[in-house]
Amino acid sequence: MDKAPFHKRPIMRGIAIGIVAGGFLAFSGAFGSSQAPLWLRLVYWIPLIIAGGLWAALCSRVLERTIDTSDRPWLEIALLSLLMAVPVIVMVWITTAVLFWREAPTLAHLHHFFLPVMAVTVPLCAINVFISRAQPVATHATEGQAPARFLQRLPLKLRGANLWAVQAEDHYLRLHTDLGSDLILMRLSDALDELDGLEGSRTHRSWWVARAAVRDVARGDGRATLTLPDGTLAPVSRRYARALREAGWW
Repeated sequence: MDKAPFHKRPIMRGIAIGIVAGGFLAFSGAFGSSQAPLWLRLVYWIPLIIAGGLWAALCSRVLERTIDTSDRPWLEIALLSLLMAVPVIVMVWITTAVLFWREAPTLAHLHHFFLPVMAVTVPLCAINVFISRAQPVATHATEGQAPARFLQRLPLKLRGANLWAVQAEDHYLRLHTDLGSDLILMRLSDALDELDGLEGSRTHRSWWVARAAVRDVARGDGRATLTLPDGTLAPVSRRYARALREAGWW
């Protein structure tokens, strides 16, 4: 599974999709741009789509922290498209006026960009959402690797403990260990960057679980629940169940 830090994957994905999609739109002369020379279409489409992809990555992080769309991909696509719509429409409106019309943008033309922008935004959002759902964020322990930086954040009473799981609770993280549990102030998305060095994976929008801590797995209705050594139940969302099953978690 992907070892790239959590915050970098959506950015790299947005750039890659932007280059491919922007190149396709440029070469096809989409939305009446075929009259312009190819170099101008490339200069127009690729930066616009990349900028939109980066904005989508930021919007995705906002959504992740505010609304649980783990099992509702189409809701995530709809919300992401709406969050992106206004700034992307304005960006396309200004860029089109400057590059193609060679004039200052006027409000009279703004509404003409809504449907074309949404026709591109919604499919690209869908691609991003379903690619991001293909694999959970995994952390790995390899021979000779330094201990996970996250272990330095364990409260004094848990120092030296075996970390079983990390659970998000509002703005805090509950640490489940063999010496008990405690809370620290941190976001799960930031913690995932520091958990590399421990073999585990995100199993739910609110959980990371160490693979060695799983004592039992209950499955049903496309979901799964992992039992930790102290009986704590860690959920696995449908979003991640298939990838974890294929990785041999059960």
